[in-house]
This record gives sequence, structure tokens and C-alpha cells, in this order.
Amino acid sequence: MAPTALLSVSNKEGLVPLAEGLLAAGYRLISSGGTAAALQAAGLPVTKVAEHTGAPEILGGRVKTLHPRIHGGILAKRSEPSHQADLAAQGIDPIDVVVVNLYPFRETIADPSVSFETAIENIDIGGPAMVRAAAKNHADVAVLTSPSQYPAFLAALAANGIGNELRRQLALEAFQHTASYDGAISSWLGTQAAPSLKLELPARQSLRYGENPHQGATWYSAPAIGWGGASQLQGKELSYNNLIDLEAALATVREFGYGPGAQSAAVVLKHTNPCGVATGLGTAEALTRALDADRLSAFGGIVALNTSVDLVAAEQLTSLFLECVVAPVFGAEARTHLAAKANLRLLELSPEAIGQAPRQQLRSILGGVLVQEFDDQPVDEGGWQVVSERQPSSEEMQDLRFAWRLVRHVRSNAITVAKSGQSLGIGAGQMNRVGSAKLALEAAAEKAKGAVLASDGFFPFDDTVRLAASHGITAVIQPGGSVRDADSIAACNALGLAMVVTGRRHFLH
Repeated sequence: MAPTALLSVSNKEGLVPLAEGLLAAGYRLISSGGTAAALQAAGLPVTKVAEHTGAPEILGGRVKTLHPRIHGGILAKRSEPSHQADLAAQGIDPIDVVVVNLYPFRETIADPSVSFETAIENIDIGGPAMVRAAAKNHADVAVLTSPSQYPAFLAALAANGIGNELRRQLALEAFQHTASYDGAISSWLGTQAAPSLKLELPARQSLRYGENPHQGATWYSAPAIGWGGASQLQGKELSYNNLIDLEAALATVREFGYGPGAQSAAVVLKHTNPCGVATGLGTAEALTRALDADRLSAFGGIVALNTSVDLVAAEQLTSLFLECVVAPVFGAEARTHLAAKANLRLLELSPEAIGQAPRQQLRSILGGVLVQEFDDQPVDEGGWQVVSERQPSSEEMQDLRFAWRLVRHVRSNAITVAKSGQSLGIGAGQMNRVGSAKLALEAAAEKAKGAVLASDGFFPFDDTVRLAASHGITAVIQPGGSVRDADSIAACNALGLAMVVTGRRHFLH
């Protein structure tokens, strides 16, 4: 039996090349609605979902894929005889690849004049169900939720097939995708209903003081949720500033995943701004590269790691004075070695505790509270555009992706300089963007040559581009949207730089 791929996408970018690659690999295609029409228009063979299930679309298209022939095919374990017997008894074919991206809910509610009814109709039901089913059964099913994933998937398909590591990474990104989607819906509904805010949290501990010794402070936290689920393995009592810095460091390192299966990454942070960020082949290498990014600033810093800490990484952690380290797991040898640094605070924080934390961010103001959705949605490259005459090389694109993931965790105005999965210079919190760029580029020094630069907001003038070029930067990434975008693009073209605009800013105040 030929393997089967189910395609149902709102964003049809890259759809036809993906379908062609699947067909070339021997897959049979099943699709619904507009996706099937797009494939048929391209002359590709496709079976409509209604033909596959034997059940027509009903309720104006609200029910299309919610059917046992779809979900049974996705959820069946290939190694479970009883599952295979059920498929055979019901005449259900297994589905091996699921390609789904969801109704454009965020884009719909971005229009301030959108009606409540229109927004509600753009809440996807069948899509998240298929994504979650495929991600749950990722041992047997590959799930794709973004056009940015298609090239790597097709390359793997054409080489040695879809390995377990890639399946797990795709599953992680799928659950992140649906979590972000549900968060957007709940946040929007909250604004429509305008509910009163009721917050009731037990006091976890009284802190020695707040940001300064003359300020009293208390830590309130729900048990087992978020930081309330962290285990402090050793070290002095946590301070108010420790917790604020740990939160910022954790948010940054989670850009690269967190826990088993994540790409190893390390963040060294001071005063809520990362001073060194890097990825590596294992925790120890990532940590070494992050420390090497700025060892002077790392002194007295906070470290966040997204994979387990072994003895080699522990030796790095004891090579200089640090305040706190957070990681998913500390190995037994690592804990024994780190015990020599009795004052070093070690926090073990599980992915499960993070996953249970609310999706809303609260901040107090005089006499009130502000609530917003966390800015932690997975990066979606579907809206990215190369606006310069020169296209970035594949290596530059990798560097731009890294710099963009990092820049949204730097206080605005934010500029990051990076290369080969390592931060080289970071400029934060200046009153003008070129000021932040000067700090980042001066920190990078000679290493800026051949590196890339990211900006959390648009360039109001072309001065940042010209400054970057003078230091040897070869590519830049920024949101775009300035009335003077043309000036910055022209400067890139004149100076030979590549420029990518993302269509999304990431201010952090």
C-alpha cells in the first residue's frame, strides 16, 4: 500500500512543490476544500477528503475532517496489533504525513473592524485536532505546520527518510503551534468579554528585599506551575532580582526548545538582557560558546540551559562566578561537582511545569494591572521577504534566524549581531536605534565581519544599515514598515548587503 499524506492548509505557500515531492516519493495525496482545488489546478492527482471518508462536508464546511477514517488513520500505532486489526476491520488506511496550518485567526482579528461572528468562524476546529493527533503519534506520523518546514522535510524524504529526531522536532513545533493558536483565541475572547481579573496565589516565600535593600518583597506562586514547580537543589535563597533575571533567561533559551529532543542552547544573562547566547552539539559546547561571547559581562550572571547538565558542562559553570543556573535536569556527576560552589543557586525546572503556566503576562502599574499574551509564539517565516537585490546565502539565512530569535529577548531598542549560532554583540535599551547598533557592533569588534545584524523594530533611517556595513556586516533582518524603508533598502543595495523584513516587531519594555 502506498503511503498517504493528508494536506489541508490555509497558507498555500510552497504547497505545490511539497505535493510534488510527496508524489515523487510514492505518496498518495488526500486533501480538502481549497487545498484540493489548488492541487487539482496544478494538475496533481488528489483524493478529496469527502471521497476518502464517504461523508460529505456539512454545516457549511464546519465538519470535513472530523471522521474515524481520518483520525483513525492518523492515530493508529503501526506496532500495535490491535490498532492494525481495527484499521483492517473498518477499512481504514493509515495516514503517514499530515500537513496542516490553521485558519488565519490572528490575521482576521488584526482588523479592528472585524465582526465577532467573522472572528468566531475563523477559529479552526478540525485543523488543531489533526495536528495534535499527528503530533501525539509522531513515532509513526510526520506533521508539518509551516511552509518553513517543507524544504528540510523534502530533503530528508529524498535522502534517508524521515528519522525519529526530525519527527519529534516537528511534533514539538506542532504542539507549540496549537498552543500559540489557542492562546491567541483565549486572549481575544478575554478582550471581548472584558472580564474582571481575579488573582489568587499563595505566598511562596518572603524575599530578603526587592530590587533594592529598602524595598520589601514577597514571591507569590501557584505550586507546581511555572517557577512554582522549580526545585532549588542548592545555593543561597533566591532574591527578587534573581527571579526577574531567571524569567528573562528562561524565555530566551526556550527559543531553541526545552527538555529532551531540544537543540542544545545556553543563555548567559545580566540585568534582564542576554550577554551571551549560543547553540552547540550538547550542553557543554553551547555553554562554552555562550560564555565566550562575552566573558567579561558573564561574571555574576544568570545561566539558562535547555538540555541536561552533565559533568563537562558543570566544570564550565564552576569556572567563573555565577548567581543562578536553571536547567531541565542536572546529572548526578554534575550535582556532585557543583556542590563545591555552595552559594551557586541551582534550579531544576521541568518542561511540564513550564507547560502548565498560564499564557498571559501580567505587569502592575499604579493602581492597576496590565495583561498581555506572551511574545513566545514560534517564528513563522511565511511572512518574511527579501527586499534587497542580493539574496542572503543559506549560511546568512541560518544566522539571520538565530539573530531574530535572540533579538526579541533584548530590551528595546534592541540590536543583535550573530554568526554560526553564537551572539557576538548585543545592544539594548538605548533611546535611539543607532545607539544600540553601535554598542552591539563595538562589542563584536573584528568578529562583526561576515556576521549578520537583527533589529527588534524597523529602521527609521538608513544610518544603522550604513554603520553595520562599515563593520563588515553582510546581512540584516528587521520588521520593516518605516516610511523610510526605501532608504535602508537602497543603502543595502549600494553596499552589497542582503536585507530580510519579517513583518513583525518584537519590542520588549
